[in-house]
Amino acid sequence: MLVVAAVIERPDRRILIGQRRRTDTSPLKWEFPGGKVRDNESLEAALARELREELGAALTRCTEIARAHHQYAVTDEPLEIRFYAAEIENAELAPAVFEQIAWVLPKELGSYDFLTANTRLVADLATGRIKPADLLVSGSPL
Repeated sequence: MLVVAAVIERPDRRILIGQRRRTDTSPLKWEFPGGKVRDNESLEAALARELREELGAALTRCTEIARAHHQYAVTDEPLEIRFYAAEIENAELAPAVFEQIAWVLPKELGSYDFLTANTRLVADLATGRIKPADLLVSGSPL
């Protein structure tokens, strides 16, 4: 299964994260917004659709910054996640699928209970090895 996820960083360096609902699989775990890529859908189109559906946000630009492969015990299907530094139009977010969202500094990410597949990216963001806004400067406009 192929999944896309957005790492959205504001000018104040805070990154958007969302907490899964208590009724979801992996309840109350934190993640970056995104979701499954549909058949015949480009990765960027999937990311734009997911941000629209999950947050009411319009994607304006993105560039891939990391990949993860993981297999959760509850499924037989391996998961590949493509993480993107993403820029959205400056609009009020309307979270539709999260228990809550938060804007946190990279160094604070480690204090949130993230999905296991996000572990390496969270560490790279928290230590400054990956800086989404810097990588987005040369990213692909939509």
